[in-house]
Amino acid sequence: MAESGEPLRTMVIDWNQAEPDGTLIRAAQYVRMSTEHQRYSTDNQSASIRNYAEARGYEIVRTYADEGKSGLDLKGRTALRRLLDDVENRKSDFTAVLVYDVSRWGRFQDPDEAAEIELRCRRAGVAVHYCAEQFENDGSIGSSIVKTVKRVMAGEYVRELSVKVFAGQANLIRQGFRQGGAAGFGLRRMLVDETGASKGELRSGQQKSIATDRVVLVPGPADEVAVVKELYALFVSNRMSETEIAIEFNRRGIANEGGRAWTRGTIHQILINEKYIGHNVWGRTSFKLKKSRSKVPSSAWIRSDGSFEAIVDPAAFQAAQAIIRARSERLSDATMLQLLAAAFERHGQLSGLIIDETEGCPSSGCYGQRFGSLLRAYALVGFVPDRDYRYLEINKAIRRMHPDVFEQVLRGVATVGGKVDRDPSTDLLTINDEFTVSLALVRCCTTSAGSLRWKVRLDASLSPDLTVVVRMDPPNRKPMDFYLLPRLDMHEAVLHLCEYNGLSLDAYRFDTLDRFFAMTARTSIQEVA
Repeated sequence: MAESGEPLRTMVIDWNQAEPDGTLIRAAQYVRMSTEHQRYSTDNQSASIRNYAEARGYEIVRTYADEGKSGLDLKGRTALRRLLDDVENRKSDFTAVLVYDVSRWGRFQDPDEAAEIELRCRRAGVAVHYCAEQFENDGSIGSSIVKTVKRVMAGEYVRELSVKVFAGQANLIRQGFRQGGAAGFGLRRMLVDETGASKGELRSGQQKSIATDRVVLVPGPADEVAVVKELYALFVSNRMSETEIAIEFNRRGIANEGGRAWTRGTIHQILINEKYIGHNVWGRTSFKLKKSRSKVPSSAWIRSDGSFEAIVDPAAFQAAQAIIRARSERLSDATMLQLLAAAFERHGQLSGLIIDETEGCPSSGCYGQRFGSLLRAYALVGFVPDRDYRYLEINKAIRRMHPDVFEQVLRGVATVGGKVDRDPSTDLLTINDEFTVSLALVRCCTTSAGSLRWKVRLDASLSPDLTVVVRMDPPNRKPMDFYLLPRLDMHEAVLHLCEYNGLSLDAYRFDTLDRFFAMTARTSIQEVA
């Protein structure tokens, strides 16, 4: 406190970073916008960054802009890749990068990916500043904690949005509305309002402009509908193959969609697609959160049967499916693989489309059913896809292992005298009528840097009192250790576990399930007279 008679002095922090001689510090700005709210438009980001630069003594000499780019990964982020290349190869003429906020690097599902981008800049001597955040990126413990939380929140925002979007799309499918994609030969997209009243046909490439409008499928021109019906008749009644039908249609000058010629594959797709009998089916493949595209089991497809007017008799459709199935059933495994190997040798690679277009070869779906998956069929003929799809096989192996681990848990609880009730629909366990338990087997992933990661999704819908997490070893062949995670202490729906996670999580780690079994044990108490 100032002594009597002395003026009171106050401390003013000067955030201006300009050099002592007044020279402005050269900086670059990075802006990114996907399809989010207008607050994240590149113009708004640049305005905020410009104000920050003027107040702090920076001169923006370079702009790196990724417009209309998702923040889930680095694919397609040419500006960010160029920024990192300029920085790391000393091609930059600036010493700082100004970014609107932490989420502009990306909304990665692994928060370490965003941290890595900043680290690569700092290692090259380029500082990173977040202009719209309420903290200074000064390397302090406080800023490090806030940044980590912000990165997790950015990834969780996208995950929650993905869940909501998927649920909304699935609900619309069940109501009988079409979700994206071309109508297909013989069908057309019809725009309807919220009451179901028709608003006119959508031409190829046209999109709806009002959010409450919906799209349904209706029969196309009469001549196209007649071609589709004839196609089924030739296949079912005349027993012509897809290739023979394609040759016949092309000979007669019947054009496919867009004036293209018919092929075996285009004929086959019409024969197997349920939309021709009026069924609305969606979700055959999954590409959530920009992960590798994968096929979804038919039991998990979202469907609404009889949503549209059928242009093919259901009996003819089922007869066609029976013929397609019978073709592969008559072939031995060895013959199917010989045909697949021949297609591989002819094309130099394999895909579902190549298989479906190959004359005399069963469909790609038949190979998946016969050999468990297309990947296994590929491996048996020596084809290795460019993408690494091994995780699909690992996931299948873990799912097969789940019942054994589950039985181990049930036996362990029974051995110590505990009582367990199992919900057959959810596999939720109720122990001693006191608390509920969920079991989760988690795949081990190896990052590009060689670190191990386990992604744990806690089941918020079941809200178990305790989640038993089984971490698989690096080869994903057997359990490595166990986490007993109480719901009261878990505040995130998704946990990203490393090899070592600090006391807040590793306090719940155990090498065996003995601790869990001890929790479920009942102790007999003798009655006291």
